[in-house]
Amino acid sequence: MVADINDTGGEETVTTIEAAGGEAIFVRTDVSIASEIEHLVKVTKDKFGKIDVLFNNAGIYARRSVVEELDESIWDRVFAVNVKGIFLGAKYVVPEMKKAGGGVIINTSSTAAIRYGMGISAYSSSKGAVITLTKALAMELAPDNIRVNCISPGFTETPMLEVVLEGRGKSIVNTIPLGRLVKPEDIAYAALYLASDESSMLTGTNIIVDGGRGT
Repeated sequence: MVADINDTGGEETVTTIEAAGGEAIFVRTDVSIASEIEHLVKVTKDKFGKIDVLFNNAGIYARRSVVEELDESIWDRVFAVNVKGIFLGAKYVVPEMKKAGGGVIINTSSTAAIRYGMGISAYSSSKGAVITLTKALAMELAPDNIRVNCISPGFTETPMLEVVLEGRGKSIVNTIPLGRLVKPEDIAYAALYLASDESSMLTGTNIIVDGGRGT
């Protein structure tokens, strides 16, 4: 099941999955709205029978701003997507996972949660909340055989990165020990590991994927 607020991106993802021999459908979803998450879960359950894995990967970034100039509406929107979206995903998926006897929840945080920058207080604090929420849910849901972990990407080659870097691309690469930006595939492989039985004793963990920049 592919969920996104971006229709074009969602449909492109479905096409990619189908081209690789998989089966997928897209449901347009604003993760900050409870009724849309509830609908998404219902459609998923009706289509596939059960829910094994939830990957809370939706996120937004706010342009750099000192705190006194940061609009309250921007702060609220960042937290609504980055934190509330994860809460709502868990709220409506966990009952289905309990019925199925377990499952895996993967949340996307960011190295911005642990390596702070100027003018990104809304984004950094929202991603810090993701790590804390992950650990709290991991403890809460362990008795139900539901593992909860998160991934903290570094600078990753996505459309959002252009907003984040603000023309500093080359200088940023020079600060990464492995010498390149993170690719989406790097995050996907980490998510696949966390979703698999190979990580069956991992819960409450934050995996940092940043090419060594945070070391």
